[in-house]
Amino acid sequence: MIGAIAGDIIGSVYEFGRIKSKEFPLFGPDSCFTDDTVMTVAIAQAILTDRDYRKAVLDFGRRYPDAGYGGFFNSWLRSSDPKPYNSWGNGSAMRVSSIGFAFNSVDDVLCEASRTAEFTHNHPEGIKGAQATALAIFLARTASDKEVIRDEIAARFKYDLNRTVDEIRPSYSFDESCQRTVPEAIISFLESTSYEDAVRNAISLGGDSDTLACITGGIAEAFYGPVSPSIRQKVEEILPPELWKITEAFCAKFGL
Repeated sequence: MIGAIAGDIIGSVYEFGRIKSKEFPLFGPDSCFTDDTVMTVAIAQAILTDRDYRKAVLDFGRRYPDAGYGGFFNSWLRSSDPKPYNSWGNGSAMRVSSIGFAFNSVDDVLCEASRTAEFTHNHPEGIKGAQATALAIFLARTASDKEVIRDEIAARFKYDLNRTVDEIRPSYSFDESCQRTVPEAIISFLESTSYEDAVRNAISLGGDSDTLACITGGIAEAFYGPVSPSIRQKVEEILPPELWKITEAFCAKFGL
């Protein structure tokens, strides 16, 4: 899960200053956590407690109201009786990484991923994006072959994963949909040689950088193993103590 959070932080400075290169500093004075991290930690906290994902997302979203949420989600947070709003946005995919680490069967991963999405992102593409991300993480930590991951995700979710980062990069632009974020994030992992390389691939696409890197980072951590001590230390330095404490507790419980 730290891999997802680190991806968000690394990508944060490029969300509105997008780049088309893999050559950039991982961290700088403006690196920060965003809504991707807050929501990732919220889902992790729900797993650690009562698995009431909706309650956790409402709680953490209202405690961190300035994390950079989209307009529809902000309205949902502020509503006295929040209802699903048929979203296909990539917010369902960026918050789901802990599901792929915490559950140990395909059926459970798909079921729980859907549950983390459907109280806001109940559009089929919103649920699909969350499920594909969580399943990619589950497969990354249980399968040793990237082609198994590629084939399973492509067959189940009908994503085109046969493109390359170099093919995607020239014409790719900022896109907040699951359908144009999740496949690209998975490809960024599939083409990588390490955790850091995966995150650099994702950010270099020049899209919704923090979310792309958050999704890619979770998958890469599951496949390559824990992030480096230096990256872990930067995450600890940047997160508020409350969010870091939950992150540590989740990692301890699930051996990350």
